[in-house]
Amino acid sequence: EHEDTSLLLQPLFEGQSYGASAADGTRCPSVAVPRNSPAKRDCLVVAVLCFGNLINFIDWFIVPGILLDIQKYFGLSDGKTGLLQTVFTLCYMLAAPIFGYLGDRYNRKIILGAGIFFWSGVTLGSSFITQSHYRIFVLSRGLVGIGSASYSTIAPTIIADLFEEGKRTTVLSIFYIFIPVGSGCGYMLAAGMAKSTGDWHWAFRVTPCMGGLALLLLILLVPHKIQRKTAAHRALSISGMIGGADEKPDVYRATRTSWCQDVGSLVKNCSFVCSSLGLTAMAFVTGALGMWMPLFLYRAQVVQGLVPPCLQDSCNSSNSLIFGGITIGTGILGIIAGAEAARRLRKINNRADPLICATSMFISALCLYIALMVAQTNIISTFIFIAFGELFLSVNWAVVTDILLYVVAPRRQSTAIALQILVSHLLGDAGSPYLIGAISNAIQARNVPSLQWSFRSMQYSFVTCAFVGVFGGGFFLLTSFYVEEDRKEAQR
Repeated sequence: EHEDTSLLLQPLFEGQSYGASAADGTRCPSVAVPRNSPAKRDCLVVAVLCFGNLINFIDWFIVPGILLDIQKYFGLSDGKTGLLQTVFTLCYMLAAPIFGYLGDRYNRKIILGAGIFFWSGVTLGSSFITQSHYRIFVLSRGLVGIGSASYSTIAPTIIADLFEEGKRTTVLSIFYIFIPVGSGCGYMLAAGMAKSTGDWHWAFRVTPCMGGLALLLLILLVPHKIQRKTAAHRALSISGMIGGADEKPDVYRATRTSWCQDVGSLVKNCSFVCSSLGLTAMAFVTGALGMWMPLFLYRAQVVQGLVPPCLQDSCNSSNSLIFGGITIGTGILGIIAGAEAARRLRKINNRADPLICATSMFISALCLYIALMVAQTNIISTFIFIAFGELFLSVNWAVVTDILLYVVAPRRQSTAIALQILVSHLLGDAGSPYLIGAISNAIQARNVPSLQWSFRSMQYSFVTCAFVGVFGGGFFLLTSFYVEEDRKEAQR
């Protein structure tokens, strides 16, 4: 793809090896940067992408924020309730490889815009679904997942093409901060709208307006084409040197490979495979927590006598508001802490990234297990340990993505991200909400129906997440054995 001339002049304005390298291996002289400088443009692009990511994850977690209302409205068991998020995630992960293929070969701005328009429209339509059309509501969640896949697959690759490695980690951290922020806002928005209007359907009528604004900003502020970096240029940027590679679109075109060749190369990449399995464990835990934790906390409070059972049309949404706040706070702190730890520890240990991920997974699993065990007796301690568990989970988001970006050649990155999304969701959060609900149903079926067993069934099923978290830490440890070799291979 031939890019705008202004993109090819970025090294001249910024004095960096950015987009096209100087053939003689020297830095370009500094010049006055015009008002509409590439650096300012890049910041605007990132701001738009972050806003889109915020909306993306708000839509993900609207349903968990009003789960008790939806469960009562449609008369669902725990298993059928978990199916809502499972269908969403299944459609998301199946669409991801398709968008990865398209993102590596076609205009990414158009794909992003179409995705935002599609999922916003479907979300708005789902707010008008009546009680007798549960299957249509499930279908609408699946369609929203397809639209979300277009965004999550392609947006990180645009950031990767705009920034060199040192800045890229920081910018990706900012981008991924909007995962927990959007998730928390989803809980809070859903609970707030349900409480203020007395009708949970209104929770689905806010984000489509935000999506319209995001689409407008994308059209106005994001360049139609953003130059893709080739493997040679990414290797130069990682080494911190300016070489003689002449970065032009024709070079990228010459190195194109088929999708099957890309997949074959990625399967042989041990760092990519192991880190993807570690991310899968993260997805399993976060998917289960995100779907069921507000309801679990509500049942714990009912058992302790802190709140009465919900008998009215609109149920108590305080747990969604609190859990949403915890998700936002711990997410921001965790991602910042993870990025800073990675930045500092990389200077003394080339395997720092996977080791950080492994350590945080082990600590998170321990905190989650303790939270489950104290839930029946002390709800405050439960909130505290859940907060610590989410904090250490959030440490990994930007670090895992950065591992992918430096162990995979740039021309395969959209495909790699798409496959990672496919695997992590297929074996992770696509099944965990339904699995937790199904285990809870099975436990309840073997015991006398009661509020006590309603709580215990969810408590026992949640223990699965703690053990999966331990396995995730083990996969990140395995990644540390291969990461240096695979990084060198990606630079060639």
